[in-house]
Amino acid sequence: MTTQIVLSALVIPPGSATGAWRHPDVDPSAVVDVDFYKQLAQVAERGFFDLFFIADTPAARTDNLSFWTQSPTFFNELEPVTVLAAIAGATSHIGLGATVSTSFFEPFNIARQFASLDHISHGRAAWNVVTSANDYAARNFGQERLAPHDERYVMAKESFDIVSSYWDTWEDDAFVYDKEGARNFDPEKFHATDFEGRFFRVHGGLPIARPPQGHPVIIQAGASEAGKQFAAETAEVVFGTGTSLEEAKAFYDDLKGRMAAFGRERDELKILSGLQVIVGKTESEAQEKAALLESVIPIGARVMAVSNDLESNLLDLPLDEPVPWDRVPASANQHKVYFDEIVGLIRQGLTLREVATRFSRGTTALVGDPVQIADYMENWIDKEAADGFMLGTRWLPGNLVDFVDLVVPELQRRRMVRTEWNGSTLRANLGLKRPANRWAKAEA
Repeated sequence: MTTQIVLSALVIPPGSATGAWRHPDVDPSAVVDVDFYKQLAQVAERGFFDLFFIADTPAARTDNLSFWTQSPTFFNELEPVTVLAAIAGATSHIGLGATVSTSFFEPFNIARQFASLDHISHGRAAWNVVTSANDYAARNFGQERLAPHDERYVMAKESFDIVSSYWDTWEDDAFVYDKEGARNFDPEKFHATDFEGRFFRVHGGLPIARPPQGHPVIIQAGASEAGKQFAAETAEVVFGTGTSLEEAKAFYDDLKGRMAAFGRERDELKILSGLQVIVGKTESEAQEKAALLESVIPIGARVMAVSNDLESNLLDLPLDEPVPWDRVPASANQHKVYFDEIVGLIRQGLTLREVATRFSRGTTALVGDPVQIADYMENWIDKEAADGFMLGTRWLPGNLVDFVDLVVPELQRRRMVRTEWNGSTLRANLGLKRPANRWAKAEA
């Protein structure tokens, strides 16, 4: 194996595991400590991760708080782009990605935020283009409910088109800083964005030079039909789905197979499969770590997580009986891939306790020693089920430190992970081309 894979750390302090804040090695107050984020990013950079990615939702849950207090994910968090700007000064190579929703944030603000982050980090910014997927967010922005699923993707496409146009406001050499001639910039190399669509109408430009990467790297995670079409046209990194190799490969082949219709080559998109790893020096040590984590996760928090992604309140149901089908909605309007996973578990006749325990949000959970973990990852790459992995950090910092200290050296031995950086920008490290300015190209 000589294929270099892409590694991304999914960071949701104090960890992505339900109830991670109760782990004995976790400081739950660190979620609002920017120095903690900096330290995490430095650990990931030491492990030659390509991307440090912060997930986000612009909302706080307002009901069932007695259950959410058991697993308060997204209840106490810093705004991600602000955090990444601080991390940029504490790192030098790792990519910096964040979620910002097209459903509630204006395209101009998104374009300006990520252009600024790209300048601050010297070319390491990445935008996760999402449509918000819960009604709590909708109510924060004065709406009763989210717009229908496919309609949100129409809005997302318009937002993306505007944002990417704003990033091309200035050609790369527009700012000449000619003191003698009193010309700060070349007016001929400024290009206004003029857009009128179903959801947005804008005329203006971005008051900042073109980002170092041309455009920050575009990330997406949609697994619905609309999401896959959007990703095939616009995404450069996609968080893959599938808890089995067969499912992941089907998603990989489907999505890459759609790219030609948009004039894109398959290697212009990196698909990262979701992966949760608990690793020890030996398999038995890893199993002990897994058992400790399981012991701190309340069953009520697990059921709350299932209820949220199924879009149906299951909190009143008996734990040791199957979930009644009259509690299962006909379709998802939020996270389709998570909804489908839960429905698949219910269809097996499992009890609510079993469904809640097995639900993994579309990722594969591995427990083992470094060789076992690396064997699994190598097999997925060999079978073309992924170009790399999005590592869900179960508790922080310990779970990330374990992976960097134990698994990365084994991956490096197999030449799957670099031992030195390819370049100074995220695009260079991912092997992605820098997009030409659309206006300069048209003139050429």
